Amino acid sequence: MANEINSIVIDKGEELLPIGTVVRVDFLGHAVMIYGRKQKKVDEGEELYDYVACPYPQGHISYKSNVFFQHDRIEEVYFKGLETAGEKMFVGIESGD
Repeated sequence: MANEINSIVIDKGEELLPIGTVVRVDFLGHAVMIYGRKQKKVDEGEELYDYVACPYPQGHISYKSNVFFQHDRIEEVYFKGLETAGEKMFVGIESGD
């Protein structure tokens, strides 16, 4: 019971998460930090990914360490990035609100 009381549960929600958010995705065994949204892999087709992230806590090492994924692949949110008024406006623009 102590674990439940002391745990922090952050809901990933339906909207894109802000830059700086640290998450675990279903196909990796370690945390990554989101540093870009609505991204395409260079020279790998036209698929648009919700996020590009780098290993956490190491940070961006090289383009080879980039992790591209969709929002529905997020299994856990460890830390949610800064949400300013500008951030909320950007998310609203992206979602068509």
